[in-house]
Amino acid sequence: MSVITDIAEAVKEDLNAGSFSQPFTAERHYQPLFELKDMKTLKVSVVPNGITVNPLGRGQNQYDVKIDVAVMKKFSKDDAAELDPLMLLVEEIADHFRLKRLAGYAGAMWIRTENVPVYAQEHMEQLRQFTSVLTFTFRMQR
Repeated sequence: MSVITDIAEAVKEDLNAGSFSQPFTAERHYQPLFELKDMKTLKVSVVPNGITVNPLGRGQNQYDVKIDVAVMKKFSKDDAAELDPLMLLVEEIADHFRLKRLAGYAGAMWIRTENVPVYAQEHMEQLRQFTSVLTFTFRMQR
């Protein structure tokens, strides 16, 4: 596989080995498209996002690899009791990678997490679905 798919796979495996407040099985996708009827079950999707390559020195480059992790679930009531646990899960996933190397790809070190916007308002309004996307950047040299 390519570097970005290897790192995305390592992120997926790391999530599936982790301990979180809600059970889930992360899956790697190129396009996380699901039927709305299937969204009653919590979905955690890992998606390759992009790579930036910069020269580091003689014969070496620095790779900054971005991986998206989407947390998605249809909700019935638009209230804190139902949505707060999903926000907590997003925060737990963000904390899970902070200041760590990936277990399945030890050469990749976490350097940044982005979560902007914190959730997709258009999904809430139009689909009654919570969707939050974390973008992780992992740095490696080769």
